[in-house]
Amino acid sequence: MSQNQTTELGIQEESSSKRNLQGFNLKIFTVIAVFMSLFHIYVLGFYPITPWILYTVHLGLGAILVLMLYPMKKSLSNNGIMVTSIIDYILIGLNFFAGAYLIVEMEELVFRIGVAPTPMDLFVSIILIITVLEITRRTTGLILPILAVLFIAYAHYGQFIPGDLGHRGYSWDRILSYLNSMDAIFSVPIGASATFVFLFILFGSFLAETGGSKFFIDFAIGVAGGRRGGPAKAAVLSSALFGTVSGNSVANVVSTGVFTIPLMKKIGYSPRYAGAVEAVASTGGQIMPPILGSAAFIMAQLLGVSYLNIVVASIIPALLYFFTVMIMIDFQAAKLGLKGLPKHQLPNIKKVLINDGHLFIPLIVLIFTMTILKTSPIKAAIWAIASTIIVSFLKKHSRVTISKIIKCLAGGAESALSMIAACATAGLIIGVLNLTGAGLKFASIIVSLAGDNLVLALILTMVATIILGMGLPTTAAYLITAAVVAPALVQMGVTPLSAHMFVFYFACLSAFTPPVALAAYAAAGIANAKPMQVGLTACKIGIVAFIIPFVFVYGPAILMQGTAGEIIMATITALIGAFVLACAVEGWFIGKRATIITRVLLGVASITLIDPGLVTDLIGLGLILAAGLFHHFVGPKKVEDSLQNQIPQNIK
Repeated sequence: MSQNQTTELGIQEESSSKRNLQGFNLKIFTVIAVFMSLFHIYVLGFYPITPWILYTVHLGLGAILVLMLYPMKKSLSNNGIMVTSIIDYILIGLNFFAGAYLIVEMEELVFRIGVAPTPMDLFVSIILIITVLEITRRTTGLILPILAVLFIAYAHYGQFIPGDLGHRGYSWDRILSYLNSMDAIFSVPIGASATFVFLFILFGSFLAETGGSKFFIDFAIGVAGGRRGGPAKAAVLSSALFGTVSGNSVANVVSTGVFTIPLMKKIGYSPRYAGAVEAVASTGGQIMPPILGSAAFIMAQLLGVSYLNIVVASIIPALLYFFTVMIMIDFQAAKLGLKGLPKHQLPNIKKVLINDGHLFIPLIVLIFTMTILKTSPIKAAIWAIASTIIVSFLKKHSRVTISKIIKCLAGGAESALSMIAACATAGLIIGVLNLTGAGLKFASIIVSLAGDNLVLALILTMVATIILGMGLPTTAAYLITAAVVAPALVQMGVTPLSAHMFVFYFACLSAFTPPVALAAYAAAGIANAKPMQVGLTACKIGIVAFIIPFVFVYGPAILMQGTAGEIIMATITALIGAFVLACAVEGWFIGKRATIITRVLLGVASITLIDPGLVTDLIGLGLILAAGLFHHFVGPKKVEDSLQNQIPQNIK
């Protein structure tokens, strides 16, 4: 098993290191993991079963694998399962018993849950809650379990809380029973985890094993590596390609950064800047169609819309994101006089496509089945997995053998473990919100605090989501904020899609936002730079990403909502706005450094252009014209004559 595998959720693996399973223990783990993957493929693709059984098996097998792979203490990570086996075996046995009980008693449980639970119902509920909290602690750390425990306590002691958030309080019997229901642990998060998300993670495992990751990197370097600041641009392109499969910022950093960060440093980018570029580019993978992150699948479930609608809505924002990052990188290279990689160091793009171009086919199959054939994401994922296996036989070096297939099946299940744990615990929190009605109360409080001021409400939402995202996986941060805050935005007139996309974006951006920025930390380790500096630089490079969500709210055309003319006009003006924003931030405009006055004019113009509307667009274009005239007649001379003085010493 790969020690570097991370899930779509962007969780910091270091929070709970894995055991080094060997011998019999590794074989047992592999058998269970392979069975788990085959089970999901079979029941989702060929033999549908009731969701209750699917979710129970999904969570149960995931819990068993977590208890086997993750030790109770990090210090025991290098020991076999026998070292701390007593508690683990007890939990595994209890978990197996609880799962069997839920399946056997399924038909009667649905009438007793939350109403008249038996003592055995309560015992099973306690087992599940403890197991869910423990596997989440082992995989993601303490923050999410503590948050869940606080919410459970809130459900019981609500009568002691003054103000609007108080409630009459519920008995422990009702709480414990209710949390073991389709409105809590087995609600939307675990439902998405057991269906679309698991299959897409499995697809990523197959594509990576056939050489897809290396192909994306070679292709990106071959296309962009020779241009000004080439390795940085290749990092953006490769992370965008890799993100279509992984949807995970940390996994992107680990997979592509080990190649791109050293190349960026080699041509003259500082370690801090190189790490920041990779962190921002990899975070963009979570918003990159067609797969995005698992939170996007859950968003489709919560909104009750087709996942294809979410994919379509994400196209223009993703274009704005990566376009601006590319421009920022290019301007930085121009200021420093950096070049691309020498031609002899570039992969031959023709040879890369001849050797590995067939690995594009699974992505094409995925997009074709979802957009043209309009199949469900589940069927599209299964077709993508099947096509990956088939096309792998077109070349000997990518061909999957039986042993590789076993490795892919086991690796996919392993990569999903942290996601399963986080979704189950998020379900506990959602269950409390459903039971107490606290979600609506939170929404009303936010509306009250904002005083019907939408801008203030959006800022409060942004801050809350980023803070949650600093300690939680992207999916968990999105789920909690979407349940608590999104209704408030909808109540203030924001469309449901815009409200949920707003929350989703900021949940993703927390990956490189200090002080806890997992993608920035991972990139800093590879770049040998200080994590905080990498995070702050990443915020500068990815500044447009903090503005795009506000555009969702004030201009839904960016989300493909509206007429063709509105969408085209909003896209053009937003791209111009993103370009001049990069000029303002980097201080580079029309081939020379920009003065502070020019940068201020461009900065204001960017905001007015990104905010859709005829009046704001005209103001923005006027400010750009004014900035251009000032820059030409008053600004500094072109810097080409003095570039040599600005080239880093190691380049001269």
